[in-house]
Amino acid sequence: MSDFHDFLRHEYAYVAMGEFKPGKFEQAKNLYEQAVSTYTHGFKGTYLLQEPGTDKGIAVIFWENLEDMQANQSSACEAILKQMSPLFTCTPNTSFYEFVCEVHPKAEPKSEALSL
Repeated sequence: MSDFHDFLRHEYAYVAMGEFKPGKFEQAKNLYEQAVSTYTHGFKGTYLLQEPGTDKGIAVIFWENLEDMQANQSSACEAILKQMSPLFTCTPNTSFYEFVCEVHPKAEPKSEALSL
């Protein structure tokens, strides 16, 4: 029955889309890595995406539930994010999403060795 309950439990994603001042993406990336390294319970992983040739990016942070996300807002994390704030051209757009579907590529069939 536990597997069934695990199936029903959905994860959540915090998504932020923004643009950094010219040449500031690398500095922001380093601060981002420091900030997410402070996360513990309920943190499921993160992706930071950069639009090629620009300073635009998307951060996606996965959480087991919204309460864990809120509980991980520490003073250490807030201090790091405060350092990142002046690097943006304007305030990033942020949203929360519920994880509802995951699709993986099908495994390719293994070719059998030819016997001679």
